[in-house]
Amino acid sequence: MTQYSYDSEAIDRVTIDGIDRKILDLLVEDGRRSIVDVSQHIQLSPAAVKRRVDRLEKLGVIRGYTALLDHRYLGTGFEAFAELKFAGDVKVNVIQHEASSIPEVLEVYTMAGDPDALVRIRVSNVEHLQTVIDALRRRTGVVGTKTLMVLGSWRRGEDLLLP
Repeated sequence: MTQYSYDSEAIDRVTIDGIDRKILDLLVEDGRRSIVDVSQHIQLSPAAVKRRVDRLEKLGVIRGYTALLDHRYLGTGFEAFAELKFAGDVKVNVIQHEASSIPEVLEVYTMAGDPDALVRIRVSNVEHLQTVIDALRRRTGVVGTKTLMVLGSWRRGEDLLLP
């Protein structure tokens, strides 16, 4: 599981201007968009756009590029969330490690309050989901689970900029 750490002072020093925001909006819309295409949309030379993109990557504002997959075609189109409750004072890193050691677990959100963690799971079918839930229940410190099956989804996207 990838852990992102950051220096909050360095983040405070990152300056994003209106041109950077336009570049980011275009790349969020289509990460495969060429530098030339971006430059045409924002009326800036390709060299200037390239320098800005390189800067945003170096600063960590752009963490990477990815392909979005349609899991229905890959046999893993069934998604669920599991709420996990842990005994006593189990540490956040233990919660993350225990859940992330299961390949079907996509994300682990540790929570304040009840539950202690929310785990996103992708599997092939209900039987596969049961196997994963059983594996989560056997993990260190897990004292309870609640499973929520996804019927449909919509996503704004974590990378969209605020107005």
